[in-house]
Amino acid sequence: MSLTSRRGLRAILASTATAALVLTGCTTNTEGPEDTGEPRQEVTVETDDEIAALVPADLRERGTIVIGTNTPYAPNEFKDESGEIVGFDIDVMDAVATVMGLEAEFRESDFEKIIPAIEGGTMDLGASSFTVNDERLETVDFVTYFEAGIQWASAAGNEVDPDDACGLRVAVQRTTISDQEDVPARSEACVAAGKPEIIKVQFDTQDEASTAVALGKADAMSADSPISAYAVKQSDGKMQLVGDVFDSAPYGWPVRKGSELSAALEAAANKLIESGAFEQIATNWGVENGLISQAEIRE
Repeated sequence: MSLTSRRGLRAILASTATAALVLTGCTTNTEGPEDTGEPRQEVTVETDDEIAALVPADLRERGTIVIGTNTPYAPNEFKDESGEIVGFDIDVMDAVATVMGLEAEFRESDFEKIIPAIEGGTMDLGASSFTVNDERLETVDFVTYFEAGIQWASAAGNEVDPDDACGLRVAVQRTTISDQEDVPARSEACVAAGKPEIIKVQFDTQDEASTAVALGKADAMSADSPISAYAVKQSDGKMQLVGDVFDSAPYGWPVRKGSELSAALEAAANKLIESGAFEQIATNWGVENGLISQAEIRE
């Protein structure tokens, strides 16, 4: 079954704002959704005129929506062998943009620079597995669209207990919830119990963190649950999941405080949820366990 690339999807979008859009998870022999033997689901999405009318006038006039994303964070956002940015978040945002009558323009950025760029007006929103938390809500609003927890992983055969990882080297991607909240809190608990602190090993990308675990340079890693599960599946038996999924929280798209774009994003996401298109996209990427029943604005 041939797959439609995002470059091809953009060409469709450019040719007509109301044309049906077919979305499928992009795969290669080494990247993308796991090959289960089941055919990928084609996802048809069309522009909704009522939702498009909710889009701020400047965006409607421009015709594109600028979205910040950080790679690699497979399967949510990463680059395929041709260098094209693909993934669950990317397919969802392409679909959401289509519902709003816009073309999605993705801009790769350091993760920690995306929210400042949104505040500064050089990006309209972010689509990069942002967990909604109080600290981020101080500077941006969010529209929720998914839910994920934290899941640890270790090298195969290395039985690590996340609740008793004192003295171990734990890999994280910088500025993620694992980096800023999960590992520090566990390390503080170790010290309070009179045990050695956790040695947090920070990496600029999730790929680097996963590789460190697979090569034995770190004892374990902490990451969002779909990210850890995907890394283990792609490790060819070199890694394993350890412990349970915990601290589930919503992912959201960050937008400027008080932006009218929030209402359009919320309506577009809920239309995709109600139509089943959202579930089809999630299933194509193997992350359907994180589906939510309704998107919401968080201020």
